[in-house]
Amino acid sequence: MLLIDLSKFFEMIDQVIECIPNISEGRDTLKIKAITDVVKTVEGAMLLNVDPGKATNRTVITIAGNPVAVIEAAFRLVKKASELIDMSLHKGEHPRFGATDVCPLVPVSGISMEETVKYAHKLGKRLGDELGIPIYFYENAAKHEDRKNLATVRSGEYEGLKNKLSSTKWGPDHGSGVYNENVARTGATAVSARDFLVAYNINLNTTSTRRANSIAFDIRERGRVKREGGSVTGKIITDEKGNPINEPGLLKAVKGIGWFIEEYGVAQISYNLTNISITSIHQAFDKTSERAEIRGIRVTGSELIGLVPKNALLDAGKHFLKKQNRSSGIHEEELMKIAVKSLGLDELAPFNIRERVIEYILEDRMNGGNRKLVDMTLTNFANETASESPAPGGGSIAAYVGVLGVSLGGMVANLSSHKRGWDDKWEYFSDWAEKAQDYKQRLLKLVDEDTNAFTLIMDAFGLPKGTEEQISARKSAIIEATKSATMVPYSVMETAYNSMEVMLEMAKTGLPASISDAGVGAMCARAAIRGAGLNVKINVMDLDAPDFVNKVLADAKVLEEKAETLETEIMRLVHVKL
Repeated sequence: MLLIDLSKFFEMIDQVIECIPNISEGRDTLKIKAITDVVKTVEGAMLLNVDPGKATNRTVITIAGNPVAVIEAAFRLVKKASELIDMSLHKGEHPRFGATDVCPLVPVSGISMEETVKYAHKLGKRLGDELGIPIYFYENAAKHEDRKNLATVRSGEYEGLKNKLSSTKWGPDHGSGVYNENVARTGATAVSARDFLVAYNINLNTTSTRRANSIAFDIRERGRVKREGGSVTGKIITDEKGNPINEPGLLKAVKGIGWFIEEYGVAQISYNLTNISITSIHQAFDKTSERAEIRGIRVTGSELIGLVPKNALLDAGKHFLKKQNRSSGIHEEELMKIAVKSLGLDELAPFNIRERVIEYILEDRMNGGNRKLVDMTLTNFANETASESPAPGGGSIAAYVGVLGVSLGGMVANLSSHKRGWDDKWEYFSDWAEKAQDYKQRLLKLVDEDTNAFTLIMDAFGLPKGTEEQISARKSAIIEATKSATMVPYSVMETAYNSMEVMLEMAKTGLPASISDAGVGAMCARAAIRGAGLNVKINVMDLDAPDFVNKVLADAKVLEEKAETLETEIMRLVHVKL
């Protein structure tokens, strides 16, 4: 039965998490494949990487996608691992206590750590309840202060699990608290929510590992050992127990060391940025450049290992543009190009953002070769609209007209930020250009959401209607799908109306030579609102939900009236200056 809140559905699509299960099998390729193949059975979850290790007898697996799909894929993977891996026979170099040893969730984009913790708790409860595996929550998901550290939770490893479960202190958060035949086979699993870790190397124009290390010690959180007189050869300062005392480094949540890379013939500083919300990639780059320069060394570029969240590069692009006193209200792929060039990420090898940014990889794979409307050329979009198919229709067109309107507002802001003589105003106009980009992105999503909403309604109409129960379920599904679909054009109305603040401000303060563009932008926004309003009305025309219908129509009418008033004011300002 199709009973779905479409706004929540599309919000879920915008949320991306990673899950990195570590299974206690790194040698039997057939077992590893059977375990990882279950991820492919879950729509919305993608298997990004499988990294087996023979010595450790352990495989690190990376799954990403929307949270609901990812935790479903994780559950199926843990279940399959519990069926194929017998912990009583396991030997390996890496600490472990279960067939799926750890299963951390990592927020990537559009989701907070608090929300990710809830998903970790949901996954852990299901694993314990349905599979009987002892589950321990750690790091951000820990429900006990003394269980935050994974090493503590996993102490004793598999061989000590029987004693651990018999201890009142170490009862699992979910699952069996008794060491039975099932637990002897599966062991325990530690589930967590943790921050995204970025492996990041910075290239230096030196071959000296010692100097690279010296810079790393300046930067990394642990810093360096304190010595008398501050000299590298001075006597090490210790505490009352004789342990060396460390002098903290400049950046938090950073681990680092220097090394020489024979392949490239240069020294690098290898960093692990353990929480990029505390220390970002660009902060590590800038601070390293500063400390290198003091030593007469120059940073020549850098290297990202593995995948990176989109926001990490967007933030870097904005950072470097602001250092140049330039507007950061530009398209996200342009921001990333600025980041790549400024960080020198393409110094050692080409850096393709479509292959290195997690969200883009997911987008390309999940799209399955079917292009989104917003990815079409203008000609193809027009041809698709003019075809015999009812979608895309007026709703998608209204949303796209809104995109064009606020894009013009953003253009005026960007042009104004570069006007000669207005150097003291660049940041003000940059902020407005960023607002325009935000509205543009939201409206672009609504272009495709309108078509997707229509598909969901058609799916509801296609439900069986033989029995009374089926007829009732079908009717409910149609009502719920229609309600949700109605909220898409209403969202277009609301977003397009809010976007008019950009055109209003640009009509007041923007570049005089572009005043007409602010006016055209306002007219586009108003057209988007009126067009989307027609879609709201036609969607609810036969809807048997009077309270919903009355409220959405009343709210839509208010938006149309407010938009008319605002457009009139913007056009007045435009005509005064023309």
